Amino acid sequence: MSALPDLAPLAWVVLGIAACIVGFSKTALPGANTVSIAIFAAILPAKQSTGALLLLLIVGDAFAVWAYRKHASWPTMLRLAPAVVAGLVLGAVFLAFADDDWVRRVIGAILLLVVAFTMWRRYFSLGRGTTASRGSADGAAPPTGAGSATGRGLAGSIGYGSLAGFTTMVANAGGPVMSMYFLAMKFPVQAFLGTAAWFFAIINIAKLPFSISLGLIDASSLALDLVLVPGVVIGAVLGRWIAMRIKQRVFERAVLAVTILAALYLVIF
Repeated sequence: MSALPDLAPLAWVVLGIAACIVGFSKTALPGANTVSIAIFAAILPAKQSTGALLLLLIVGDAFAVWAYRKHASWPTMLRLAPAVVAGLVLGAVFLAFADDDWVRRVIGAILLLVVAFTMWRRYFSLGRGTTASRGSADGAAPPTGAGSATGRGLAGSIGYGSLAGFTTMVANAGGPVMSMYFLAMKFPVQAFLGTAAWFFAIINIAKLPFSISLGLIDASSLALDLVLVPGVVIGAVLGRWIAMRIKQRVFERAVLAVTILAALYLVIF
């Protein structure tokens, strides 16, 4: 493959690990792919890393949709759609004026605020006697209207949806925002993963034509992804195995931890 980038052996190993994390994040721990974003950006040129990572995310989306195709909450996604579109447009405008460092720090600060707000509202409601919709790892998607008032209200849909659209447009980093929204909705594990799978599959495919037209995806990124796709598959299979066995409370704490670490990384580095 002559189009492959000329990278050191260690760089290929690290990119392979990042590809595994992409697959794992799609089927087990949404938001963990922020680690992959950082790795790709550190090894590859900025534009090439964005395009190459988008293709791998789409591969991961395909596995996640197949694994959790019966567990998505479509009413939730329909409520979010207008705000997400607005966030995508706002993100495109923001990219036209902000440099990379400023973008990363703004996103990291937003994520930290979202985490703090979500945790405060979540535990405040529990303190007043509101019970969470716990469910087990094999829980189905909640019925229409299920979830906490924190996520279900118009303000929650607009706030989380616009932030998700904004962050996924500027840095492929919408996962942590939506993780906080689904935690606020108190989805059981598989409903959480199924709704996230369909949500990001639709968004990432919609972003594909724009990435091609901007030159973010070329022969080099395609060749790179052909080498790295097996890593996505391995990570997705491992993630699916873990998600079928993880306890709800452990899952929620892991999502919170990964989101906080991702936000701190974006702010500090």
